[in-house]
Amino acid sequence: MKLVLLATSNERKIGEARLACDMFNIKIRPIKITINEIQSHNPKIITKDKAEKAFTIIKKPIVVTDTFWNITSLNGFPGGYMKDIVEWFDSTDFINLVKNKKDKGVSFTESIVYKDSRREKSFSKEFWGVITNKPRGAGNSIENVAEFDGVTLGERRARGGFSHKPKDYIWYDFAKWFSKL
Repeated sequence: MKLVLLATSNERKIGEARLACDMFNIKIRPIKITINEIQSHNPKIITKDKAEKAFTIIKKPIVVTDTFWNITSLNGFPGGYMKDIVEWFDSTDFINLVKNKKDKGVSFTESIVYKDSRREKSFSKEFWGVITNKPRGAGNSIENVAEFDGVTLGERRARGGFSHKPKDYIWYDFAKWFSKL
C-alpha cells in the first residue's frame, strides 16, 4: 500500500481524499503543519506555494489542497479567503449578499498539488452550483447554502457524505496518477 502525507486538518478534505485514494490502495496520513498562505486571485498559485512551503518544512513528499470559492455576482468573492470568511459569516450572511442579485451562481475550485524532491504535479477541478434562499444541512456557513446538483454540501454532510461522489473528486484523478508512480 502506498502512503500519501496530506497537509490539512480539514475533515472534509481528509474524508474525500481517503474515499478516492482507497480505490487505488493508497493510504492518506494527515499531518498538521502551519503554513503562512499567500493571498491571490489564482487558486493554482496559492496551492503551488503551499506545496513548496510544506515540502520545505517536512522534507518529505507531501500533498496540499486548497478550496477557492467564487460567487459570480460578487466578482469572485470570497476567492482564496474562504477559510477566514466562514469564521466571520454565518449562512444568512451569504444569502443576504446575493438576495438582490439575479445571478446566484457559486463555484468552488478544489486544487491539489503533490510535491517531492523531483516533481511537482497539480490537479484542479471546478464545481458549479447556486446559493440557496435558506440554509439546509450541517456544516460551516457556506456549506449550508451552496447547492450542487440540487443538494447543499451541508445536506450531503448531514447524510454522512462529502461534497460529491468519490469518482467526481479531484482526488480520484490524483490517486489514478499517483498509483502509477
